[in-house]
Amino acid sequence: MRILVAECKQEVSTFNPELSTRKDFVYSSGDEIAAFHAGIDSEIGGALAVFREAGADIVGGYSARAISSAGTLAADDWTSLAADFLDGMERAWAGGGIDGIYLSLHGAMCAANESDPEGYLLQETRRIVGEQVPIVCSFDLHGIVTERMLSHLNAFTVYWTYPHNDFSDTGARAARLLLRILNEDVDPVMALVRIPALIRGDETITATGLIKGRIDECKAFVDDGGMSAGMFWGNPFTDVPELSSYSIMISDGDEQSAIDAAVISATNFWNDRAAMQSPLVSIETAVQQAQAIKDSSGGTVVLIDAADATSSGASGDSNAVLRGLIDGGYDGSVLFPIVDAPAVAAAFEAGIGATITVKLGGTVDPERFEPLEVKAYVRLLSDGRMMSESFGVEWYGGKTAVLEIGKMVICVTSRAVPLLDRTIFYACGQDPKRFDCVIQKSPHCRYEFFKAWATEHIGVDAPGSTSANLPYLGHTVCARPMYPMERDATFTPEPKIFRRRAQGGAST
Repeated sequence: MRILVAECKQEVSTFNPELSTRKDFVYSSGDEIAAFHAGIDSEIGGALAVFREAGADIVGGYSARAISSAGTLAADDWTSLAADFLDGMERAWAGGGIDGIYLSLHGAMCAANESDPEGYLLQETRRIVGEQVPIVCSFDLHGIVTERMLSHLNAFTVYWTYPHNDFSDTGARAARLLLRILNEDVDPVMALVRIPALIRGDETITATGLIKGRIDECKAFVDDGGMSAGMFWGNPFTDVPELSSYSIMISDGDEQSAIDAAVISATNFWNDRAAMQSPLVSIETAVQQAQAIKDSSGGTVVLIDAADATSSGASGDSNAVLRGLIDGGYDGSVLFPIVDAPAVAAAFEAGIGATITVKLGGTVDPERFEPLEVKAYVRLLSDGRMMSESFGVEWYGGKTAVLEIGKMVICVTSRAVPLLDRTIFYACGQDPKRFDCVIQKSPHCRYEFFKAWATEHIGVDAPGSTSANLPYLGHTVCARPMYPMERDATFTPEPKIFRRRAQGGAST
């Protein structure tokens, strides 16, 4: 058995004014793909373990993995990236003997000239390999599943956890699904129900929030004989035509059971939509609360600036909370990350131990953030290469500087890196537990990273291209009405069926 494996993954915010480019990706091809992912907590890593246990040979196509989420991918860069991906597919296919295809995708890509990159890659992959070869994909639950995607694949898996910790498991489930399609007489039937609602907030934490009920329904459907199931609540920051939330159940030939389960889960999701929004307080209020905690009980207060979450596609150059802390007279110690290449360049020019006057923030998204002039001590300079706490792979933030403004420590990178864990802080020689206030530029991190030990978490209503205050963003492309942009939006389940037999015949 020969399995072709390929990958294309990026999550973007179309509200980020800076276009991403091919420089924001790392690439592998052929045997390099398996070599990179072997033993790594990734979808492909999990899939490889299953395929190898089954005695399958792995044929590598092409892999493009975004280093960090970012803005919309520039048109020329998407065109060349897609061409390389499909060239890799054609070369692997030309080698002959391919029995099945596994693709690791995200679902929330967007290019300036293509609003549905994953759908395009699936469409063109199907053109290359024909109708008979089964294609199974894995997706992020923040993906935006499109009808074009579903019309060209046989089945898929999706993360069941948020914050995500089931990367390998999702890939392993996809691999087992593909093997089942290859080895058994199965007939995957996908039932999709669109839900006109976008959600954020703590209730989307799958271990404790209301969304847990929907994930439990997915797992129960599979335990009762379903082939796969998933709940997509999309990436609200990727404003594309099919942005929405979706319930999808995949059965073995039983169309009605898939429809029934998808409708139930979608209806429950809709009923919880208001509770699954993020409670936020103003920057001024958040600073006052942080000061009050410092003056009384003490401990570390985490201010959550989800509006500048680079892991969701934000620019990373927001200084809004830093400005609020300074203007509000906060007198505790602060740990703050920001992207600002000119400030880093000034620190390198001055050298370690120098005191510089520099402007921080607003270099990528100047319409939202006015540069903040500060006098800072240059504590540390580095090349910006850091080992990810979450994945054990290298991230690259470009030249990096640690600046001190009194008791405030600012970790300044030249390029955006994911801020979904503590990697940037550790790479800059800082222990978050030693600070009175830490700014977390991510809506949620794994429990052990901050919540297990911090005194308080405060969601801040700050400006930014990934704000949890969804009406603030100004969607113009996605279908309307959409909750919460329209509070009077209504929902009537309208299930759609997608079906593709592995041995020929188009999907319906």
